Amino acid sequence: MAGLKTASGDYIDSSWELNVAVEELGPEAEPLTLRVTGDVHIGGVMLQIVDKIEVKQNWSDHALWWEQKKLWLLKTNWTLDKYGLQADARLRYTPQHKPVRLQLPNRRMIRVHASFSEPVFRAVAGICRVLSIRHAEELSLLRAPEEKNKKKRKGPALGTEDEFDLSGVVLPASAEQQPFRGMPAHFSDSPTTEACYRMLSVSWTGLTPEHVLKMPRPSNLVEKAQINSRWLSSSRSLMQQDVLENEQLWLRFKYYNFFDLEPKYDAVRITQLYEQARWAVLLEETESTEEEMMVFAALQYHINKLSLSADPTEPDGEQGMDDLDSALSNLQVKLEGGTSTSDMLENLTTIPELKDYLRIFRPRKLTLKGYKQHWVVFKETSISYYKSREEALGEPVQQLNLKGCEVVPDVNISGQKFCIRLLVPSPEGMSEVYLRCEDEQQYAHWMAGCRLAAKGRTMADSTYQSEVQNILSFLQLQRASPDMPAAPDAEAMGTQWLVSPRYQKKFKPKQLTPRILEAHQNVAQLSLTEAKMRFIQAWQSLPDFGISYFVVRFKGSRKDEILGIANNRLIRIDLAVGDVVKTWRYSNMRQWNVNWDIRQVAIEFDEHINVAFSSVSAGCNIVHEYIGGYIFLSTRSTDKGRGLDEELFYKLTGGHEAL
Repeated sequence: MAGLKTASGDYIDSSWELNVAVEELGPEAEPLTLRVTGDVHIGGVMLQIVDKIEVKQNWSDHALWWEQKKLWLLKTNWTLDKYGLQADARLRYTPQHKPVRLQLPNRRMIRVHASFSEPVFRAVAGICRVLSIRHAEELSLLRAPEEKNKKKRKGPALGTEDEFDLSGVVLPASAEQQPFRGMPAHFSDSPTTEACYRMLSVSWTGLTPEHVLKMPRPSNLVEKAQINSRWLSSSRSLMQQDVLENEQLWLRFKYYNFFDLEPKYDAVRITQLYEQARWAVLLEETESTEEEMMVFAALQYHINKLSLSADPTEPDGEQGMDDLDSALSNLQVKLEGGTSTSDMLENLTTIPELKDYLRIFRPRKLTLKGYKQHWVVFKETSISYYKSREEALGEPVQQLNLKGCEVVPDVNISGQKFCIRLLVPSPEGMSEVYLRCEDEQQYAHWMAGCRLAAKGRTMADSTYQSEVQNILSFLQLQRASPDMPAAPDAEAMGTQWLVSPRYQKKFKPKQLTPRILEAHQNVAQLSLTEAKMRFIQAWQSLPDFGISYFVVRFKGSRKDEILGIANNRLIRIDLAVGDVVKTWRYSNMRQWNVNWDIRQVAIEFDEHINVAFSSVSAGCNIVHEYIGGYIFLSTRSTDKGRGLDEELFYKLTGGHEAL
């Protein structure tokens, strides 16, 4: 566009010069100079750039980036004036999609094309479509930690030996994931992409104890909190957050709320979730007892053994027959008819109760009293206990409302100890009560009831029986089977890498191998997918599962404390001793907001309970996004036709940036 000039060469109209750097011309190239006016639209500027470059290629992915404002100029029908652009603006004409190097949950490296112009929430969705992971809203990206002591490290880091490359795969937004030769079609293009699919869907079998020992692991709650300071904001783009082309990022499951896990469609998702669970256990990010660690070791040993010969393009052995059997049994139920109408009505109106003798212990200062036997009645979401069965018609010794309480298992199979530790909210903080059961059956029923009551649900809930069965099966895994023959190849495979460094130090291989093989007898019949699912379920049953930690300063307090954010509650934790001080459920939350000026989160709960804190270890926006993200995930529907309400996500998590 040429402006009007005087005889001396000066422009006399309202046009001005705009400088645009073009990445394709190289970092040393001079910026292009365009003559424009304020009413030129962005699309017109890009046409001028392409005409001036005179390079024939597909420019459809390119857009203008305004460096000073950290803003993509994506509205091509907007004018320069509408954007507020002036001659001092530094613009770059650059691709919207660029390669990044991702460390996956299984600690392997992969190179993919990611959107640098859309919010990270949408960029992750694009990455997950390429990787064939459903429900991308559960994952997000973190910055890789800065490497310390680079000189000391001998040999390559885990996962960097062979970096997989999917940067050439670009899927259109509307593309359905069509399977071909037992895998998503875009993985069947070449031996390289097929190898990549195997890496994604089959667990790596080359781990050694050195790999586990070399990995950085948090030694306390503060170090666990530091990990969460590295999450990228989901409502801003990678470019806005200064992420560079080919930079290394971590892809992880961020929200521990796994929706609709389906082995038929989720081969990659289940494997990567298993891998994240495995590393959480091995690096002691999630605490586990010695017996639990042996179960995890046995499941890993079994998965490793099956993975050596696994073909990811073939479903687990009996899957087809299982589907047929399932369909036939459903048909049989329909033909025979279910329960009678009167039974159904009774089930609807009667809430199951538990009544039994249990031993109860209430820790108090300056007391050495142990467990006392009481007659205990579990009704709806409350537990009442009496001195004896005969006194159950009168006033109880105490009544505990379990809604909003913390339920922690305290089990030792070999010592026949089946305890339930309850931390019940009270005006003074959390009151602690231990229930000791006689055997596994009693423990499973009471534990399942306590877990449901903590969420405000009764034993009439449809999930009660399955919760009982899950608890029993996890206890079964922990029981030793000394009479069973041991697998001969265990010594050859080595067992040290199957346990966390703490147990590597505690046990010699000769002590460890027989214990793991004992536990293995309980899982030896599981298929590969079943074993991974069992591992994930066992991980979910640990007391520390799914809690993301932050160092915060509560309003009115003079010391730093820990805030734990879980999928259904917030937990206030004493930083010095790690004890739970208070729990607040999302279901009791009325509203929350962030004062961005003083970087303080304020939350109002039922009964006029107000909580306010500032974040010390991470940005206030990260804490805000975690809480809003869990509330957003609770709105998901099983209706396949209903997509995600992306705008609601930004509204709940992005604060003033999204609005």
